[in-house]
Amino acid sequence: MIIGCNLPAISAVLADITNTHTLGLQWHETGQSEGRRGRRSRCWASRRYWWPPRPRAATAGAPVAAAPATACPTGWGSAAKTRTATTTAPVTEVRTGRQACYDRMVVDLPGAGGSGSGYSVRYVDRLRQDGSGRPVPVAGGAVIEVRVTAPSYDPGTGAPTYPARAGQQLPGVDLTGYRTFRDARFGGSFEGETQIGLGVRARLPFRVLVLTDRVVVDVAHNWTGAR
Repeated sequence: MIIGCNLPAISAVLADITNTHTLGLQWHETGQSEGRRGRRSRCWASRRYWWPPRPRAATAGAPVAAAPATACPTGWGSAAKTRTATTTAPVTEVRTGRQACYDRMVVDLPGAGGSGSGYSVRYVDRLRQDGSGRPVPVAGGAVIEVRVTAPSYDPGTGAPTYPARAGQQLPGVDLTGYRTFRDARFGGSFEGETQIGLGVRARLPFRVLVLTDRVVVDVAHNWTGAR
């Protein structure tokens, strides 16, 4: 819009801009200027509209909202999980680790590959030793029985391949500072299977993975998936 050098008219333009287009309005005004021959050029005002409003540049030092933490996986459930397979590759190590969303137990079976490892993992009221049926005390609010279809001894000689004793804590496993795990006990190795009692804080969702030469049990920190 162009108008002559008329201050009341310019004021009317500004009033119209202010009253009618409060949101998303930017305007520009250019005043009088001298021409080449000493004559004054026409006075003019212009209006420019943007909708939706242009975003303002961030102000230095302004607080920035923190990005939400990535949610943990959900949907594992706490029902029993099994896989039918057998291997003669013996258990040689059981180890644990802490992750952002869960605590992890790994049963090492060198030579089993990824297809020969079977398991049965489930919550039990009390861990009972295979063969004798004697109860094995396991600390925690709930107990998971981890049964791997692999011996913890050499099938040819009977010599132990994993130095654990029935009813005792797993050798080399320290659960200090874990959010979910509370205890880990060796149940025994009987008729080609190895039994472990895993004490956890409460009945929580878990998953079981079969990877190359190992079986992995992950127990979540909670049911909601929050970190």
